[in-house]
Amino acid sequence: MVKPGDTAPNFSLKDQNDKTFDLYEQTGRRSLLSFHPLAWTEFCAAQMQSLEKNRAALAELSCVPVGISVDSRPCKRAWADSLSIRHTRLLCDFWPHGIVAQKYGIFREENGFSERANIIIDQGMKVAFIKIYPVHSVPDIEEIIAFLRTLP
Repeated sequence: MVKPGDTAPNFSLKDQNDKTFDLYEQTGRRSLLSFHPLAWTEFCAAQMQSLEKNRAALAELSCVPVGISVDSRPCKRAWADSLSIRHTRLLCDFWPHGIVAQKYGIFREENGFSERANIIIDQGMKVAFIKIYPVHSVPDIEEIIAFLRTLP
């Protein structure tokens, strides 16, 4: 698993709108990689809705939030629509299956999906924060916002 201080592995993934998100294109800003196991589940929905609801607070802290799971683009598109997610990018770590979660060391091979995790990448593309949460929980976005406020 990546650790704080490690260089963040770069990746490019399509979002629910078929637009490419490349991590290294975010250099100069912080990124919140919010991994969730699967779309269409109660806890994952609450996690992504929390990102959407707190977009302005995260933007004020120069942080771009993205949700990431192994679901396909059509699945993510329908899910985003059903949740009224209009701004938060939901990235598809679909194929090769879970490759980004694997790069970050949080892929659950036995389940075929990622851990529920939040990873903050700083402006210089270093891992600043990583936390794994129980699969049946919703990460506390206030914890993330408080941590971002401590960064220079």
